[in-house]
Amino acid sequence: MPAGMKPLEKFLKKQTTALTRAGGFVGGVGDKASGGTGASRRRASLSRVVPFFRETSPESGQSREVFSPDNEDPPSWPSATGTGLVTVPSSANGSGAGSGHGGGDVRSPSLSSDEQSSEASLITESSSSGGGGGGGTPVHSDTPDNLTLTVLDSVAGKCYGHCTETLLDDFMLTHPIFLTTDRFQQVLLQQFSLEMRGKEGEGEAKGEKREGGGDGDGEMEVPRERVLDGAERKHAVLNVAFRYLDTYRELLQEEGERSNSFPKELYLRAVQELSRYPELVEDVLKLQRWTEILHCPYDKRTQSDEEKESRKKQVRPLFRHFRRIDACLQPREAFRGSDEIFCRVYTPDHSYVTIRSRLSCRVGEILALVKEKLQYSEDQPVLPGNLILVAVTSAGEKAVFRPSDEAVFTTLGVNTHLFACEPSELESLLPLPEEIHWTPGDSKLHDMSAEEVANQLVVFDWELFSCVHEVEFVCYVFHGEQSRWRPLNLELVLQRCSEVQHWVATEILQCQSLPKRIQLLRKFIKIAALCKQQQDLLSLLAVVLGLDNPAVNRLRLTWEGLPGKFRKQFQQFESIADPSRNHKSYRDLITSLRPPLIPFTPLLLKDLTFLHESCKTFHGELVNFEKMHKVAEMVRIIRRYRSTQLAMDMETSPSHLQTKAYVRQLQVIDNQNLLFEMSCKLEPKDT
Repeated sequence: MPAGMKPLEKFLKKQTTALTRAGGFVGGVGDKASGGTGASRRRASLSRVVPFFRETSPESGQSREVFSPDNEDPPSWPSATGTGLVTVPSSANGSGAGSGHGGGDVRSPSLSSDEQSSEASLITESSSSGGGGGGGTPVHSDTPDNLTLTVLDSVAGKCYGHCTETLLDDFMLTHPIFLTTDRFQQVLLQQFSLEMRGKEGEGEAKGEKREGGGDGDGEMEVPRERVLDGAERKHAVLNVAFRYLDTYRELLQEEGERSNSFPKELYLRAVQELSRYPELVEDVLKLQRWTEILHCPYDKRTQSDEEKESRKKQVRPLFRHFRRIDACLQPREAFRGSDEIFCRVYTPDHSYVTIRSRLSCRVGEILALVKEKLQYSEDQPVLPGNLILVAVTSAGEKAVFRPSDEAVFTTLGVNTHLFACEPSELESLLPLPEEIHWTPGDSKLHDMSAEEVANQLVVFDWELFSCVHEVEFVCYVFHGEQSRWRPLNLELVLQRCSEVQHWVATEILQCQSLPKRIQLLRKFIKIAALCKQQQDLLSLLAVVLGLDNPAVNRLRLTWEGLPGKFRKQFQQFESIADPSRNHKSYRDLITSLRPPLIPFTPLLLKDLTFLHESCKTFHGELVNFEKMHKVAEMVRIIRRYRSTQLAMDMETSPSHLQTKAYVRQLQVIDNQNLLFEMSCKLEPKDT
């Protein structure tokens, strides 16, 4: 093993710890086995990511959270009420004071961990002078409803024109954090129907209470500085609505009639106003088109009617569900909750039933389908009783799902299987035999070129990353299991990262021949180099972390056989994965790259998670909009990574198709105990 090689156990631990959630795996990291609230109820895959982005302080020897995404000083957003100033410690001074979230310390987002001093929550009260204390950038906070009205003012051009676009983008990306979608739509409808008498004369421009516009939703107070004439108000509402519909289009299409009611209602109200405001005609036509778009969930301009109907009926494959070569060779498309998949659900005796289920369906629905299948099974002489759904990993760890849990398929580990059993049978559940035992043998990888494997990794990673809606990053971290929209595609990217890590370890540890094992080691380092060249940092770091797996790391004879050139190159890759100084090497690298590029997604979630948990979203009833700006900035960074389309020329010869199928259906061992057992058989400790 080369000198200076450091096992990145903080990262690898993520792949072998339990799938934790309410009533989840015993001994899981980050959650109590009995459940929890708040952050501990976050979706399972996040609990497998976040704990590993910790550093050890050389002074105390204890772990600490760090955070350092690129930071830009935001513009000063206007306050709708003129009260409640919000400040953030400036990136230049790196200091501040105040009460942190939950009593913990908050460090400046722009400083490395070695430079960070204890800082406060982003929310502090300030004097009317706007100094904010500590040289922070002042941002006015406000109630959720009033923030919506401030956005309308800005879009209408009444004020703040220099920062309207950024303000609107911040609001669109982050408003679900502090304002429910239903309430946001309600406010827009109220504001559209609010009658201003700018054309008829005075009367309602005094800031008195007015009725909410035919919704029966009560009254709303409109301060004087926000009063617009009728045409301006309606134009502003429609422009904000169009931006909302465009940002959330795919997610709203998934909801069908539920989401289509808002543009329909707005359209009907707009049609009624055409006689008074004929200048709205173009907006009304555009709104009509939006109602048609959202009415057809599978609308694709390039698809024929037959193709649309075929997609509705298609049963789509996840990574490891029914390894069909023809399915895995197809270009990856974003998953929708209504997409149907086939899934095997096992019983305690390892027999199974195959069900066809929506990806987003509840656990209770899955159990109902299982019960129906078991009732007609000849192998089940006794009718099933009160069943529970359990996820069992290859290491034997168990997580019990609640009947109300949704979209559990994408949260499963690489070799995690679903079991249906009665509560009394929970302790008797065991992993499948093929997950416990292994068969040594030569890999197909020996016959494939490193260039072709790397290219296929990059293309597949890009397909997966491109499928993730940018709002999924926000929903994943901020909403947990209560999110209106499930981050299905983002969870699959995380699953892929884990899969590639274990693939590297599996291939090396299954190889019995020392010379061939050294060849595999060289090939993986070359694959990592090619991924770096193609700016695929997801597979680059996944391969490096796989080679740093303790079971591979301990193979002294294998590492000693590696030529010096490859040792040096791997040490360079290790430095990129080094978490010290808050992943400074990685951040320096990604800053130097230009799109298109594929980032190391777990680190993006770590940054968002720290930002969320270290800063309060509300101060009383006021929204910390500075925090919202920071979140939106991070989403815009992700947007920038995908601003240019990846273009790679791929051959279609039989050998290339074979490599493509191999890369998209990796066979891995994710049981760390089993990997260690394999490692010790290859090179016993006394050698």
